[in-house]
Amino acid sequence: MRFFVTGEQQRKALINALVLMFLGYIVLLWLSNGLMYFHRMDLTPESVVAYYLGSEEQFTQPRSYEGMLEVSHFHLFSMGMLVLTLTHLMLMTEFPVRLKIWISGFTYLSAIGDEAGGWLVRFVHPNFAYFKIAAFLLLEFSLATLLIVVIVSLIRARMRLLSNDTE
Repeated sequence: MRFFVTGEQQRKALINALVLMFLGYIVLLWLSNGLMYFHRMDLTPESVVAYYLGSEEQFTQPRSYEGMLEVSHFHLFSMGMLVLTLTHLMLMTEFPVRLKIWISGFTYLSAIGDEAGGWLVRFVHPNFAYFKIAAFLLLEFSLATLLIVVIVSLIRARMRLLSNDTE
């Protein structure tokens, strides 16, 4: 991360390339997150309710407390690390501070909301399915925005580096 702060990204093509490869990996994670969601449910409240509360038509059981706790335990850590890493990378870009604050805030809130949404549907009220869908969409949008902002910044730095080398 130091290379962003000191401006070394202008001179260090290798670390720039490594961070870009990491971000490519995270793009695959982002895609798989969306695919997993749509494998289980869609953007209708009925599908979210059926997933968490079970469905007689589909012969599925409600999600168990223990199963949801295991998923949440892993997701809270991994999403926290992912969001921390991406927002940290984004903070070191040239984009306006106000944009950085909004993207960071939306990303953290949507990640927490996405995780909480299933719990709210399962144990509070089925109408929280709307909240779950909104949180998922906001999370996917926020992560995509973070990825784009950081990738664009790194590509710009790479282009500047290449143009400086040819001069």
